[in-house]
Amino acid sequence: MKALFAQIAAPDAVFAQRALARQTQLTKPPGSLGLLEQLAVRLAAMQRRDDPSLENIHISIFAADHGIADEGVSAFPQAVTIEMVKNFVAGGAAVNVLARQAQAYFEVVDVGLRQTVDLPGVVTQRAGCGTENFKIKPAMTAEQLVTALNAGQAAVGRALANQADVFIGGEMGIANTTSASAIAAALLDVSVRDITGAGTGLSPEQIGIKAVIIEQALQLHGAALNTPLAILQHVGGFEIAALTAAYIHAAQRGLPVLVDGFICSVAALLAVRVNPDCGAWFFYGHRSEEKGHKIVLDALAAEPILDLKMRLGEASGAVMAVPILQMACRLHNEMATFSQANITTG
Repeated sequence: MKALFAQIAAPDAVFAQRALARQTQLTKPPGSLGLLEQLAVRLAAMQRRDDPSLENIHISIFAADHGIADEGVSAFPQAVTIEMVKNFVAGGAAVNVLARQAQAYFEVVDVGLRQTVDLPGVVTQRAGCGTENFKIKPAMTAEQLVTALNAGQAAVGRALANQADVFIGGEMGIANTTSASAIAAALLDVSVRDITGAGTGLSPEQIGIKAVIIEQALQLHGAALNTPLAILQHVGGFEIAALTAAYIHAAQRGLPVLVDGFICSVAALLAVRVNPDCGAWFFYGHRSEEKGHKIVLDALAAEPILDLKMRLGEASGAVMAVPILQMACRLHNEMATFSQANITTG
């Protein structure tokens, strides 16, 4: 647990200045490539390179079940979690298609499915057989929280061993938008109804019931929700804990992070509240259609790369943003300067 609070170095300001200087010399009006310029400069500073590169992509999907699913807060039954894990392993999910296109390393981490699985390609680091129903009791014990956090840190270790240029975390867990909404409401002190959305496809009436359940849970835990990690323990999910630790550890090790949608952004918010300096290492892949995502992004002062009206999760939006980052690097590295092109600007 103490490792979460270890110091995080900032991206290298000298390389950032050099990258900015190069951008002013490329054959284009200053600022005309917009966000692409900022992305390249940030990557140059993170990687301490004049030629930033994003070719080795690591994707870890953390899967876990949620006791709060017993309250009927999802349009899908809890059995879908493990069936989707099987689909990931078989290569049939949306994120698998995108990962193949990006030539990314892909793994699934069982951090707390209700039932164990023995499948090739699944890393097993379980904190339990799903969380408890946090409308009744804390979602997890302190010991389970530590195990889930360790799973996230271990995933980053594997990414570093594979010489990854970026870490992408994803999640799978029926009812995890309920958990994420509860965490965000507690962290941001905002109305539960303002931040609670459709998740897997609830009707407006069902969303209202979901919000009431979250409100009741937050009232139950009350004063215990006094730190980010306490909030995570009481109303969180094992996969959200793993993501939180992964994001912090990646930043500590100087590995850029590409954050996915609502649930992953809530984990990023937790990470920043635990260790504020980690936020300098985060890119945000997209703006999700899930209702609370804009509120969380605004709290993070985050500018997402894409807005494709997606709300699938499983890291799909983040992986969609990979080609944009790659093109930002190529433009930065390969465009001619004015002097190279013999163009006079004065």
